[in-house]
Amino acid sequence: MSSSQEKVGFDNVEAADSDKAATGPPPVSPDDFGYSPAEQRKIIRRVDRRLVLTVGAMYCVSLMDRTNLGAANIAGMDKELVLIGNRYSILSLVFFVTYIVFQPPSTIIVRKVGPRIHLAVITLAWGACMIGMGFVKQWEQMAGLRVLLGFLEAGFFPSCVYLLSTWYTRYEVGKRNSVFYLVGCVASAFAGIMSFGIMQMRGLAGLNGWRWIFIIEGILTMLLGLLGYWLLVDFPDSGRENWNFLGAKEREWICARVNADRGDVKTQPFSMAKYLRAGADIKVWAYAMIFFNTTTVTYALAYFLPIILTGNMGFTVGEAQCLVAPPYAFAGIVMFVTGWAGDKYRLRGPIIVFNAMLCIIGLPLMGFHSSAAVRYFGVFLVTAGANSNVPAAMSYQANNIRGQWKRAFCSATFVSFGGIGGIAGSLVFRGEDFPSYKPGLYACIATTLLNLVIVGALTLHFRKLNKQADRGERELECDADDTYEPGFRYTY
Repeated sequence: MSSSQEKVGFDNVEAADSDKAATGPPPVSPDDFGYSPAEQRKIIRRVDRRLVLTVGAMYCVSLMDRTNLGAANIAGMDKELVLIGNRYSILSLVFFVTYIVFQPPSTIIVRKVGPRIHLAVITLAWGACMIGMGFVKQWEQMAGLRVLLGFLEAGFFPSCVYLLSTWYTRYEVGKRNSVFYLVGCVASAFAGIMSFGIMQMRGLAGLNGWRWIFIIEGILTMLLGLLGYWLLVDFPDSGRENWNFLGAKEREWICARVNADRGDVKTQPFSMAKYLRAGADIKVWAYAMIFFNTTTVTYALAYFLPIILTGNMGFTVGEAQCLVAPPYAFAGIVMFVTGWAGDKYRLRGPIIVFNAMLCIIGLPLMGFHSSAAVRYFGVFLVTAGANSNVPAAMSYQANNIRGQWKRAFCSATFVSFGGIGGIAGSLVFRGEDFPSYKPGLYACIATTLLNLVIVGALTLHFRKLNKQADRGERELECDADDTYEPGFRYTY
């Protein structure tokens, strides 16, 4: 099907920044397309395979590339770059400065340019940056490349969160978010084992093993960036072509079912005032704070777990590299099960609470028990609880906002606070607290407890607003100039 034919067949849901696009024919029901239940499941499975697995694989290298400092550090980077004092913490956190600052524009850019070009280009660029890290001579050069890496990766995660939320209904997105993050999280966990293997290349071409970690992983990132250009898909309401993917009628059906679920498929004409107006909603910042609390723990684990395993629990470098993987594999199981349960029973807040409780139980075990085996068991609980709350928080905010530009703003703000959590996670386990790291453990416990408070407050607020909507006193998530379908309710 040609691009022009596809665009003609898509007029009733085409999103464009013009007054003409804001007014169109009434929404089409998904039942009008005549697809049988088996055909509908087949279409959704095609979207799952093409969209979720592709962004998951690309997120794998994104997560691996920003968190491989721990593996490189114990492989000799600390000695060769003279990482004395707080230099390692500086290398960890400077990434997040540009990562946070350049996230808000990314969801606007990805709408205008399209995910295929935007995500593929930045992935290629940060892969090249990773290769450059393998050749630095001084720690200041590494810090500069980490700043550049933050700038290049800034647009990836919020764009993926936004893109996924546009393809699925509210009670399908939990499992998809879990699989997306699971692919990246579990695969990157085995990066520790891969890093241990790459370390054995030390001496090849006169380079130390930690340098080969950056070079090899950078090459893999660039290869995935090239594949991403062909495999990534655009927004369902876009008329841009996708290689060997759904036809216009199938994408129109996707839009119709999402519109029936939350009534916001059609993109309103872009207005900076309307885009920023979403910031006046206190709930947007509550979702962002949940993500900040969550990522403080996940990044602290990612950056310092290899160091804690060697310095605190007494494992060798090789053992530590390999022992990082099992807790993340366990986290993948918990992540998928909780995502499935959240979609099936239409729950969001209780899933976050359950995962937070795993952290609250695991953190004292990991930090204070006398047995290394019990402390390692605590690592399993903390890793599972913290990482499972990443897709759980993504689904929580995606279910409770409406409107394409508010969704774009919320995705950027949400992930920006995750970046701030990365800065906090880079600082909580300080060198001077070795070997117990008690202040870091207390900080992680405090942020986890704060999540319980925020989710509890939001649950009470959502129940109140839903009851008002049931009585016909208000329409939820709809401004005076919005044209969304009525009937939206919050999920708690």
